[in-house]
Amino acid sequence: MKNNKKLCKSRNRMLFGVCGGVAKNINIRCNHDKNKTKQFISMERGIFKRTELLLGDKVMNAIQQKRIIVFGVGGVGSWCVECLIRSGIQHMTIVDSDCVCTSNVNRQLMATMQTVGEVKVEALKKRLLEINPDAEITALQQVYSAETADSFHIETYDYIVDAIDSLDNKALLIRKACETDAVFVSSMGAALKMDPAKIAVAEFWKVKGCPLAAALRRKFKKSKLFPGKKFKCVYSEELLKNVGVGSASPELNEDCENANTVNPEWRSPKVQTNGSVAHITAIFGFTMAGLIMQDINKKALEETTETKVK
Repeated sequence: MKNNKKLCKSRNRMLFGVCGGVAKNINIRCNHDKNKTKQFISMERGIFKRTELLLGDKVMNAIQQKRIIVFGVGGVGSWCVECLIRSGIQHMTIVDSDCVCTSNVNRQLMATMQTVGEVKVEALKKRLLEINPDAEITALQQVYSAETADSFHIETYDYIVDAIDSLDNKALLIRKACETDAVFVSSMGAALKMDPAKIAVAEFWKVKGCPLAAALRRKFKKSKLFPGKKFKCVYSEELLKNVGVGSASPELNEDCENANTVNPEWRSPKVQTNGSVAHITAIFGFTMAGLIMQDINKKALEETTETKVK
């Protein structure tokens, strides 16, 4: 019992920082039961106090009720997910089939030399639960494809985030997501860019200067299968060239197949590997999270206004 009390006190100090005695006024129930209902609501309010201060109780309640699924938790998706969890999202599903490799460390949030070799979604889930232990995080080590699409039940989510880089699977996700009532946001190519001022948001058909967006539009036109509604994309018109030399060589692929590798990414050779940097991929991810937060805030305020009118 004494150990439990010490644990609770330690947890309180960690979460609230004991700033000028503020933590004394926060009633925290240290519940060790497995049933995770609302017993940690005072704790959560402590974590999200600054967000609540800006947005208010009603918007925070709306944020905590939303269900979000993110496909791809690499250089863009990982930053988007953490931003949403830090903003108060409680119900999150993250989907990615890859493991952390050394080449991820320069730009992916959960990628460190300590997590190399771990499943990406599991490494990220661990980090997210350290931020909010009471968040409901579902980690799926899967690929979104024609064979698996129905298993994700994306129609049950409020928001769908596309941060995958496979052209065929991305096109499929776009079409399927646009068949649902969910708000859908998509990341275009974040590689070969350096200038953060050139990152922008536009409706998919109005995205300019992005080879990935152009390839997707060609694919839709060729197949005559188009997205069923408009959706916003994060993109940049900037397009640099790779100056350095380096990609997964056949020798490296053989080494990875024959050994318990620390670089599983090489097991699935890509047609082309392009350079990318953290400040760009992070801004892409933060921007997508921002679009979702803006939408939740707007809708919650509209509901409040309608209620007052009635």
